[in-house]
Amino acid sequence: MHAYVYKSQRRADTYVYLAVRDDIACLPDTLREGLGTLAPVLEVLLTADRRLAIEDPAVVRANLAARGFHLQLAPSMAVDPLTEDWGTDA
Repeated sequence: MHAYVYKSQRRADTYVYLAVRDDIACLPDTLREGLGTLAPVLEVLLTADRRLAIEDPAVVRANLAARGFHLQLAPSMAVDPLTEDWGTDA
């Protein structure tokens, strides 16, 4: 399954995976408005053995098959260990 990845120009570190290239119309209106302009960044083949940096590829494939898109939000500070205060002055 191919996925076409777009970056939101309004929300930092927010990406939309689409099952069909440039099929922005499959997004709900409120989501589309909240994301603003979407810029294409990647085309990827999501095979069973494909690994992604943040998302579970099986979940992405399931969302693409069911609704035509998958939304990847910015990781929260609770998940990202580099954003916590380590108590150093450096």
